[in-house]
Amino acid sequence: MALWKDTTTQAGPGPAQTLSNTGAAPHSREPEKTNVAPLSPDAARRPVKEAQRLDMKESILASDLTIEGKIIGSGHVRIAGRFKGDVAVEGNVTLDTGAHLEGQVKAQVVVVGGELIGNIDNAKRVELLEGGVINGDVKAGSLTVAAGSRMRGQVEFGWDDVRTTSTKGYGTGS
Repeated sequence: MALWKDTTTQAGPGPAQTLSNTGAAPHSREPEKTNVAPLSPDAARRPVKEAQRLDMKESILASDLTIEGKIIGSGHVRIAGRFKGDVAVEGNVTLDTGAHLEGQVKAQVVVVGGELIGNIDNAKRVELLEGGVINGDVKAGSLTVAAGSRMRGQVEFGWDDVRTTSTKGYGTGS
Protein backbone atom coordinates (compact mmCIF):
# COMPACT_ATOMS: atom_id res chain seq x y z
CA MET A 1 0.00 0.00 0.00
CA ALA A 2 1.47 3.34 -1.01
CA LEU A 3 1.23 6.24 1.36
CA TRP A 4 2.18 8.76 -1.29
CA LYS A 5 0.82 9.41 -4.74
CA ASP A 6 3.00 7.99 -7.45
CA THR A 7 3.57 10.86 -9.88
CA THR A 8 5.61 8.99 -12.48
CA THR A 9 4.04 7.77 -15.71
CA GLN A 10 5.39 5.53 -18.43
CA ALA A 11 5.31 7.12 -21.89
CA GLY A 12 7.23 5.18 -24.50
CA PRO A 13 10.65 3.77 -23.78
CA GLY A 14 11.69 6.08 -20.89
CA PRO A 15 10.05 7.33 -17.70
CA ALA A 16 8.46 10.76 -17.68
CA GLN A 17 7.36 12.84 -14.70
CA THR A 18 4.20 14.84 -14.53
CA LEU A 19 4.61 18.48 -13.64
CA SER A 20 2.69 20.30 -10.99
CA ASN A 21 0.87 23.53 -11.73
CA THR A 22 4.03 25.44 -10.78
CA GLY A 23 5.96 23.78 -13.58
CA ALA A 24 8.30 21.90 -11.23
CA ALA A 25 8.44 18.17 -10.85
CA PRO A 26 6.61 17.09 -7.65
CA HIS A 27 8.57 15.49 -4.84
CA SER A 28 8.25 11.70 -5.01
CA ARG A 29 7.40 11.51 -1.28
CA GLU A 30 4.77 14.23 -1.31
CA PRO A 31 1.51 12.90 0.19
CA GLU A 32 -1.56 12.93 -2.01
CA LYS A 33 -3.94 15.75 -1.13
CA THR A 34 -7.56 14.71 -1.31
CA ASN A 35 -10.79 15.30 0.53
CA VAL A 36 -12.02 11.74 -0.02
CA ALA A 37 -11.88 9.27 2.87
CA PRO A 38 -10.16 5.93 2.17
CA LEU A 39 -12.53 3.04 1.45
CA SER A 40 -10.54 0.20 2.99
CA PRO A 41 -10.32 -0.09 6.78
CA ASP A 42 -6.58 -0.84 6.48
CA ALA A 43 -6.00 2.55 4.90
CA ALA A 44 -7.82 4.38 7.66
CA ARG A 45 -5.59 5.87 10.30
CA ARG A 46 -5.62 4.35 13.77
CA PRO A 47 -6.57 6.58 16.65
CA VAL A 48 -3.53 8.41 18.00
CA LYS A 49 -3.69 6.82 21.47
CA GLU A 50 -3.82 3.29 20.01
CA ALA A 51 -0.91 4.02 17.68
CA GLN A 52 1.13 5.41 20.58
CA ARG A 53 0.43 2.32 22.71
CA LEU A 54 1.75 0.03 19.95
CA ASP A 55 4.87 2.17 19.52
CA MET A 56 5.77 2.29 23.24
CA LYS A 57 9.42 1.70 24.07
CA GLU A 58 10.60 -0.56 26.87
CA SER A 59 12.84 0.83 29.62
CA ILE A 60 15.07 -1.72 31.35
CA LEU A 61 16.58 -1.58 34.84
CA ALA A 62 19.55 -3.94 34.64
CA SER A 63 20.12 -6.72 37.15
CA ASP A 64 23.12 -4.99 38.74
CA LEU A 65 21.17 -1.79 39.51
CA THR A 66 19.49 -0.73 42.76
CA ILE A 67 17.29 2.34 42.36
CA GLU A 68 14.97 4.20 44.72
CA GLY A 69 12.40 6.65 43.35
CA LYS A 70 9.24 6.72 41.26
CA ILE A 71 8.54 5.62 37.70
CA ILE A 72 5.75 7.38 35.80
CA GLY A 73 5.28 7.23 32.04
CA SER A 74 3.59 5.80 29.00
CA GLY A 75 6.05 3.07 27.97
CA HIS A 76 6.81 -0.44 29.13
CA VAL A 77 9.15 -1.14 32.06
CA ARG A 78 11.27 -4.25 32.62
CA ILE A 79 12.95 -4.56 36.02
CA ALA A 80 15.79 -7.05 36.39
CA GLY A 81 17.44 -5.44 39.44
CA ARG A 82 16.10 -3.89 42.65
CA PHE A 83 13.67 -0.95 42.68
CA LYS A 84 12.05 0.73 45.68
CA GLY A 85 9.19 3.06 44.81
CA ASP A 86 5.90 3.24 42.95
CA VAL A 87 5.53 2.36 39.26
CA ALA A 88 2.67 3.92 37.26
CA VAL A 89 2.82 3.39 33.50
CA GLU A 90 0.30 3.14 30.66
CA GLY A 91 2.18 0.14 29.27
CA ASN A 92 3.37 -3.11 30.83
CA VAL A 93 5.56 -3.86 33.85
CA THR A 94 7.71 -7.00 33.85
CA LEU A 95 9.63 -8.20 36.90
CA ASP A 96 12.29 -10.67 35.75
CA THR A 97 13.40 -13.70 37.76
CA GLY A 98 15.62 -12.50 40.60
CA ALA A 99 14.28 -8.93 40.47
CA HIS A 100 12.86 -7.17 43.54
CA LEU A 101 10.27 -4.38 43.52
CA GLU A 102 8.99 -2.73 46.67
CA GLY A 103 6.12 -0.36 45.86
CA GLN A 104 2.70 0.04 44.28
CA VAL A 105 2.19 -0.92 40.62
CA LYS A 106 -0.33 0.53 38.16
CA ALA A 107 0.01 -0.81 34.61
CA GLN A 108 -1.96 -2.50 31.83
CA VAL A 109 -0.19 -5.85 32.15
CA VAL A 110 1.98 -6.91 35.11
CA VAL A 111 4.22 -9.99 34.81
CA VAL A 112 5.92 -11.10 38.04
CA GLY A 113 8.82 -13.52 37.82
CA GLY A 114 10.73 -12.02 40.76
CA GLU A 115 9.49 -10.59 44.06
CA LEU A 116 6.91 -7.81 44.40
CA ILE A 117 6.20 -6.32 47.82
CA GLY A 118 3.25 -4.01 47.22
CA ASN A 119 -0.16 -3.82 45.60
CA ILE A 120 -1.13 -4.14 41.94
CA ASP A 121 -4.06 -1.87 41.15
CA ASN A 122 -6.41 -1.87 38.13
CA ALA A 123 -4.32 -3.98 35.77
CA LYS A 124 -6.02 -5.61 32.78
CA ARG A 125 -3.92 -8.73 33.27
CA VAL A 126 -1.53 -10.06 35.93
CA GLU A 127 0.73 -13.06 35.37
CA LEU A 128 2.48 -14.66 38.35
CA LEU A 129 5.22 -16.84 36.86
CA GLU A 130 6.88 -19.91 38.36
CA GLY A 131 9.10 -18.76 41.22
CA GLY A 132 7.37 -15.35 41.34
CA VAL A 133 6.28 -13.85 44.67
CA ILE A 134 3.62 -11.21 45.37
CA ASN A 135 3.25 -9.92 48.90
CA GLY A 136 0.31 -7.52 48.56
CA ASP A 137 -3.16 -7.11 47.13
CA VAL A 138 -4.03 -7.60 43.45
CA LYS A 139 -6.92 -6.02 41.54
CA ALA A 140 -6.98 -7.10 37.90
CA GLY A 141 -9.22 -8.06 35.01
CA SER A 142 -7.58 -11.50 34.83
CA LEU A 143 -5.00 -13.36 36.88
CA THR A 144 -2.77 -16.23 35.76
CA VAL A 145 -0.89 -18.12 38.49
CA ALA A 146 1.81 -20.65 37.65
CA ALA A 147 2.69 -23.66 39.76
CA GLY A 148 5.60 -22.90 42.07
CA SER A 149 4.66 -19.25 42.62
CA ARG A 150 3.68 -17.72 45.97
CA MET A 151 1.32 -14.96 47.01
CA ARG A 152 0.20 -13.39 50.27
CA GLY A 153 -2.65 -10.86 50.05
CA GLN A 154 -6.16 -10.34 48.77
CA VAL A 155 -7.11 -10.86 45.13
CA GLU A 156 -9.98 -9.39 43.11
CA PHE A 157 -10.25 -10.26 39.43
CA GLY A 158 -12.83 -10.63 36.69
CA TRP A 159 -15.34 -8.15 38.06
CA ASP A 160 -15.88 -6.33 34.77
CA ASP A 161 -16.89 -9.63 33.14
CA VAL A 162 -19.22 -10.55 36.02
CA ARG A 163 -21.12 -7.27 35.82
CA THR A 164 -21.79 -7.66 32.10
CA THR A 165 -22.69 -11.38 32.28
CA SER A 166 -24.16 -11.67 35.77
CA THR A 167 -27.38 -13.30 34.47
CA LYS A 168 -25.44 -16.24 33.01
CA GLY A 169 -23.94 -17.72 36.15
CA TYR A 170 -21.37 -17.29 38.84
CA GLY A 171 -19.02 -15.00 36.93
CA THR A 172 -17.86 -17.61 34.47
CA GLY A 173 -18.15 -15.06 31.67
CA SER A 174 -19.66 -17.65 29.33
